[in-house]
Amino acid sequence: MESVSRRHFFFGPLLAGAVPTAGFGSVPSLKALGYKPYYDKLNVAAIGCGGQGGSIMNQAANTENIVALCDVDESRAAANLKKYSSQPKYKDFRVMLDKEAKNIDACTVGVPDFMHATVGLACMQRGKHVYIEKPLTRTPWEARLLQDAAVKYQVATQMGNQGFSHECNRVAAEILWSGEIGDVREAHISASPGTHPTGVQQLPREASVPDTLDWNLWMGSANMRPFSPDYIPYNWRGFLDFGTGQVGNWATHTAGPVHTALQLTAPVTIERIAIEGESKYSMPHRYVVRLDFPARGKMPPVSVYYHDSARPGDPEAFKVPGMENETILPPVNNLTEKGRPMGNWRRGPNAPPPPQRPARPAGGPPMGAGGPGVPVFLPPGGRGGGPQPGLLTGNGSVFVGSKGVMATSSRGEGVWLLPQARWQAYQLPPQLLTRSPGHMMDWIRACKGGETSCSDFSITAPFAEWLALAIIAMRVPGKLEWDSKNMRFTNSPEANKLVKPEFRKGWELKL
Repeated sequence: MESVSRRHFFFGPLLAGAVPTAGFGSVPSLKALGYKPYYDKLNVAAIGCGGQGGSIMNQAANTENIVALCDVDESRAAANLKKYSSQPKYKDFRVMLDKEAKNIDACTVGVPDFMHATVGLACMQRGKHVYIEKPLTRTPWEARLLQDAAVKYQVATQMGNQGFSHECNRVAAEILWSGEIGDVREAHISASPGTHPTGVQQLPREASVPDTLDWNLWMGSANMRPFSPDYIPYNWRGFLDFGTGQVGNWATHTAGPVHTALQLTAPVTIERIAIEGESKYSMPHRYVVRLDFPARGKMPPVSVYYHDSARPGDPEAFKVPGMENETILPPVNNLTEKGRPMGNWRRGPNAPPPPQRPARPAGGPPMGAGGPGVPVFLPPGGRGGGPQPGLLTGNGSVFVGSKGVMATSSRGEGVWLLPQARWQAYQLPPQLLTRSPGHMMDWIRACKGGETSCSDFSITAPFAEWLALAIIAMRVPGKLEWDSKNMRFTNSPEANKLVKPEFRKGWELKL
């Protein structure tokens, strides 16, 4: 019972049967102004309308009303600005929130990482529900701020780490909680090499600002610097002042099953184990960080290793004990083999299939996440080949238990036990967690007074916080001791400078 109670403390909204006894909309925290009944559509404003911002806006549009659009880059957002031609358009989200306040119930936020907290807080302070793309924030301080803001302003929240809604992600937790692999004292998380700049030794060249871009507003809360086409529309992700590299791009996904199943709180120490291509401007080519978490209830202390840009041939790639001849990461959606439907976990039951990305030319470089025509940056050695037996490379995670090993892949979209012979004979445990109606629909339901969403900030802000701590450890060598209560490192003034961002004058944040 203690184990179940502790799970409810961490993930109460996801536990099967967790419906308010008085019905939907009866939870006291969901009675704040702005919650709408199910039969009314939400009026949603989109802040960031190109790329992934446009994707989440269109997911919301499957069932709700899009009433206003905001983007600083007319070129990047051109397709969606044209698609919603009759809705008002803005470049400054603050102006939109003020002018359209009475018309907006909720906002989707799909902008560069460094502006997530700034935009999200402004929405919540005006009583608007928020869906913020992953990663939630760039720094630990911002993650804690958004967690506190969601409580203060009583709005429905969701981080766009869509894998939290996947069947395999939840089954992974149920397998671990069943005791199948025993106590887990070690877990490893991996993210494949990205396509953004790494190991940068000098800042990009200055260039003229395009007429379609408001560079001042793009810079937002960051200290002003000259424009360069090497920052946009996607490569900002690799620069320390703007993005979070593969932590925000992929570890936010691959670490999800680890965070959920192990019920992680805050680490007590974080340490950089290895690094290649260190830079004072950008993410390195690759690195390894170890985070030590204390015991949680009856779960023992656990060391979690994050392997950034791991690929076959890397000396730091994790060799899974006893699995030298095994393929480590499972295929995505592999639970269909055991009779479990996957559902439309990203978009919801009524959504159209996702658009097909153009295929890259045979023999050509990988397409950047920014789309066709976006430059691709690869670390030395490239992205590596396919999976190598016995090694954790690519996007996934491994749980090393006292009774066995479990692995998950991609966004938590695949799960199995190792060796595969054990998995083939394994019967899945009973369902303990509720299942998602689709990641976007999960948030929309919460906006209308239903169950708290699966990536509500009460769950994902602590998750984003320890991921951001891993980036700080990457930048500051030595074992760092973290005091979570006071949000400071007790043994590193240098690391403490990175806990909270520097804000441009006039852009400071407070509740």
